[in-house]
Formats: sequence, C-alpha cells, structure tokens
Amino acid sequence: MKGPLFYSKILLFGEYGIIKDSKGLSIPYNFYNGALKVEENLADEAKKSNKSLNQFSSYLEKLQNEQPSLVSFDLEKLKADIEAGMYFDSSIPQGYGVGSSGALVAAVYDKYAHDKITILENLTREKLLKLKEIFGAMESFFHGKSSGLDPLNSYLSIPILINSKDNIEPTGIPSQKTEGKGAVFLLDSGIIGETAPMVQIFMENMKQEGFRNMLKNQFIKHTDACVEDFLKGDIKSLFGNLKQLSHVVFDHFKPMIPSKFHKLWKYGIETNDYYLKLCGSGGGGYILGFTQDLERAKQALKDYKLEVVYNF
Repeated sequence: MKGPLFYSKILLFGEYGIIKDSKGLSIPYNFYNGALKVEENLADEAKKSNKSLNQFSSYLEKLQNEQPSLVSFDLEKLKADIEAGMYFDSSIPQGYGVGSSGALVAAVYDKYAHDKITILENLTREKLLKLKEIFGAMESFFHGKSSGLDPLNSYLSIPILINSKDNIEPTGIPSQKTEGKGAVFLLDSGIIGETAPMVQIFMENMKQEGFRNMLKNQFIKHTDACVEDFLKGDIKSLFGNLKQLSHVVFDHFKPMIPSKFHKLWKYGIETNDYYLKLCGSGGGGYILGFTQDLERAKQALKDYKLEVVYNF
C-alpha cells in the first residue's frame, strides 16, 4: 500500500524574514518526493521512520485534545497503520532546507484528518490560513516552531506568495525559459543542517536593537523587492536586489553559512558570477544560488554539485 506523493519545496525568498512579516515566495520542487507506505518487513531506515511516526501520532493525539477546534484525526486508523508497518518513504534529503518534514505532515493530514480542507475546493484566504495554522501546529513536533508553510506548499503543490503572516495566496511565477542563460540552482554543502539551533541563534540576535533594525531596513527591504522583481520577471532589478541581499546575509547571518562557503559566497558578490543565499534555515543542507549566466557560475563552482531548479 502506498499513498499519494508529496513534493519537496524551495523557499526562494523569505527565510527568517517571514518570521517578522517580510514577503516570501515558496515553490514546489518536484525532483524530490515522499509518500506513506505500509510494509511488513521494514529495513532500518524505514524502521526509524516508523518509530518517528509513532511518536508523531502521540503528539497529534495531544494536539487534538488541547485544540479540538483546530484539527482532529482518525487516530485509531493512524495507530493501526503504524502498527502494521507504515513509514514515510521519501527521497527528500533531511536537514537540507527543502521541506522533508513538511511533506510528511502534508501526507499525514491528507490521509488521517477529519473534515480536511481539500485542494479541489475553492481555496479562500481563510482556508489557506486555516491550513497554514494546522500545519504549523503539526510541524512544530519536528522543529519546535513552524510557520506551516512547508507542509502547505507540499500539500497544495503550487507556488505560494506570502504577503505577510495573515495574507498568503497561490500565485503564478513566470514560466521557465529552457534556453535561458539565467538560473536558480541548489548548491550541496555536504553538511546536514538542523533548523532548531539556527532559529535559536536568530531569536537570540533579535534581542539586539541593531539586529532588528538591520532586519527591517535591509534584509526585509531587499527580500520584498526580490519577490516583486521575480514575479514581474524584472531580471535587472532582481539581480541588483539579490546582490544586496546576499551581502546582508553574509554580514549578519554568518553562523548560518557553513564556514567553508564563506569564500565562495564573497567571491560571487565580488565577481557577479552568481549570488548565494540561504535555503531554509541554513547551517548546512542546500545553499540557493542565482546567476544570469549558468555556464559562468558552473565554471566558478566547478568543484561543487549544482542542481538547477529554474531557468529564465
């Protein structure tokens, strides 16, 4: 038995900023996916997943008891399936900032939630926010605090524009130009990142007035501009803002950038061959790159594995 597939996601813009109401833009990334599966004899990896699902089901039971008006699940069926050997069969790398726990949350909600909001109905803003709230509460089991965006993206499998915390909408993005020279790509850091400690560092930094001002006047300003430029297809303006954003992240989010990438990060800003930014919370996993000339970026980053996500 295998359930429907749920895809990974990429938050193109908005990491950390959306905690403080910046704009954000999240797109599905169909290269990776996962599905719930039941088998009798589980391999080690599947056993680990099965055990984690068991703990997750206890958490969901608690969530349902504490917030009955938010969400309720068919817990009997969920527990019976876990007992029968259910696990999350996933190709999504964990700790890479592409939404591995988000896809799992979406799959569990899809299969076991009562009165679920489906993708087929008219998705009003209220319904989207309700889904985001449910998913945030569910995904908190994995990260300590979640915006609910990753599961939302995985569940709907459409690009989502975040205007602010209470204003999100499905959006269209400019169609890809396969023969275009420009690209958004993923760079594999080879290190597994952990979300919770990175968010912890960010929250500590937020206690300083200087950091808060930088976030508002620089980080959020350039993030919002990048989102608008990207959606409009204004490449010239987009790369001007990306350069600024990459610079701000390099100056103020150093702990989130794996140290062996500091030089590469700076090199991109200095040569304009590419600009790097965080993919998710950072600390490892993937780093997101933008370039107007993919061949030049590939040359400059020839020692690293590049995965193209989007061409323009």
